[in-house]
Amino acid sequence: MKSIRLDLDNQEGMVLIAKALSIDARIEIIRLLYKNSYNINEIAEQLKLPQSSAATHVKVLEEAGLIETELVPASRGSMKICKLSLESIEFLMKTEREEDSEVIHMPIGNYVDYYVEPTCGIVSEKGYIDEEDEPRCFYNPYRTTAKLLWFGKGYVEYRFSNHLLVSRQLKGMEVSMELCSEDHEYNMDYPSDITLWVNGIEAGTWTCPSDFGGRRGKLNPSWWPDKNTQYGILKTWIFKPEGTFIDEEQVNKLPIDAYHLEANGFISVRLGIKEDAKHIGGINLFGSSFGDYHQDIRMKLIF
Repeated sequence: MKSIRLDLDNQEGMVLIAKALSIDARIEIIRLLYKNSYNINEIAEQLKLPQSSAATHVKVLEEAGLIETELVPASRGSMKICKLSLESIEFLMKTEREEDSEVIHMPIGNYVDYYVEPTCGIVSEKGYIDEEDEPRCFYNPYRTTAKLLWFGKGYVEYRFSNHLLVSRQLKGMEVSMELCSEDHEYNMDYPSDITLWVNGIEAGTWTCPSDFGGRRGKLNPSWWPDKNTQYGILKTWIFKPEGTFIDEEQVNKLPIDAYHLEANGFISVRLGIKEDAKHIGGINLFGSSFGDYHQDIRMKLIF
């Protein structure tokens, strides 16, 4: 399970969670799922609720990201298994502006360099961009409209302007995006070692456990097939004077100054799979209209 932090700039997220926790029955469902996973009939039985009420409460909790559901085969059709997806939530009663920060949003199709091997592809909110499993599709000029891209091996590289660093003292930087592994269709047991480089310097590797599917991503357009990858996990690489972190876990002791963020006219961010990685499981990179999080690649500069 994961933890999340929300500040006052994430008003939509705060409202969703507050709504989800505003009814006693939903808190009881969370308490129940903390110990085990249950289907909706079992939840209704244990909490003495009508099945329709239990299903409604589960839907609200899922929309808020507090629980996850998965359809599994049953004796008659399928049933929805519910499990807790968050271990903790931290509410910060301040905004990014109060922290003196600037945020740059990079569309996932605005990469400046790439090398990919199949399986691979790009889609916009409306449909496929070029032919699937053909690396040349990453050259298609419509790639700038991409909302989901994937590849089995390789990398994509982005360049962020560093003009904000000219007259201000940088204290920290965060780079966040929604990611998962990449297998044909989806595979819940398919780890991948995903690495981030900043200005050519390795900033840490995160091992994603899955190419996630089994339930629809909250933002996915209706035409996207259920059998395909559906959602990822929001991961944040954090750069501080005392070292580099992925979420709250320190991955190396390189301070933010070691990445030479002012050396060029841009900050290079490369995302990929190392050739000698233990788990070469590819990458799905989600944009603002796919997956569970309404964002592209997000760079936050803290002054």
